[in-house]
Amino acid sequence: MELEIDIEDWPDGEWEALAARAAEALAQVAEELDQPRLVTSLLFTSDARIHELNREWRQRDKPTNVLSFPMLEREDLVHLDPDGPPEMLGDIALAYETCAREAAEKGVPLDHHASHLIVHGLLHLAGHDHEISEQDAEEMEALEVKALALLGIGNPYTPDNAP
Repeated sequence: MELEIDIEDWPDGEWEALAARAAEALAQVAEELDQPRLVTSLLFTSDARIHELNREWRQRDKPTNVLSFPMLEREDLVHLDPDGPPEMLGDIALAYETCAREAAEKGVPLDHHASHLIVHGLLHLAGHDHEISEQDAEEMEALEVKALALLGIGNPYTPDNAP
């Protein structure tokens, strides 16, 4: 998968490399994302910008940590031929202030939390949705935990964040 990354309103860091590692780890556990034709846009931005996007596209008048805007139906993604032109999977946006606050509240490094949110956002682009049912939530969380473990990041759903 190719990532088109735009970084605004985040501190200096290795965000592009972090995003690439997160996408590579996820492709190992969610084979539908192990597809060189896929292109994903990833925006590292501010709470203010996320607030605008959330209000405009989701009718929620508040910032959030990550937004995902899929452009492929899951059925199309799963049956995507490996040969052909690039296919836009979708867009993801991460809000710096919310991500940093959540990481501090959880007592985890910001880069770990950002990796988790990128994995989470990519799974949404791939058609996974934790809001559909308890089973869907458990399946999505299991994929997240597996991908994060490949990155050496503990389970974000356990109180002590242990691997």
